[in-house]
Amino acid sequence: MRLTDIRIKLCESQNQNNRLKAFCALTFDNTFVIRDVKLIEGNDGLFLAMPSRKLADHCPRCGEKNHLRARFCNNCGSHLDESRFQRYQNGNGNGHGHMNGNGNGNGHGRLKLHADIAHPINAECRQAIEREVVTAFHGEVERSKEPGYIPPSLDGEDMDFYDSPNESASRMRLRPTGTTSR
Repeated sequence: MRLTDIRIKLCESQNQNNRLKAFCALTFDNTFVIRDVKLIEGNDGLFLAMPSRKLADHCPRCGEKNHLRARFCNNCGSHLDESRFQRYQNGNGNGHGHMNGNGNGNGHGRLKLHADIAHPINAECRQAIEREVVTAFHGEVERSKEPGYIPPSLDGEDMDFYDSPNESASRMRLRPTGTTSR
């Protein structure tokens, strides 16, 4: 798999206090895109934070899912144990033992409150992607200084599934995300 397109949207505030430098959309082999990748200035330089979701557990009263830092259930309003997130230290307590690489758990006692949605599975892959993205970031910073600069769209002009001329693809009817088939 190779990285075939990198879109960088610089953060409005490029001051020293803002560690978030850019949002990225990464396309692999012109066929698969990962959006909402963040480029962050860390203590050791720039690094990528992959898209993630908040970890949740269930209300003991009604069973509704709630973020681990929630004080009250989103469904029934019951008071939740405010120290319950400590059970998830080092990934324990919810069946997810993997610690992600974006600062939300590294096996050194940090609390894991988020889980990566998509991520490289080894350091070599992560480093290769980071190198290419950091190079693209510096290029985008230089382009942003030019008169008439227009930031790229991260939504992109991805080929829509329905635009495929492939006959077998047209027989397959996938519905757009977030809608119901009726």
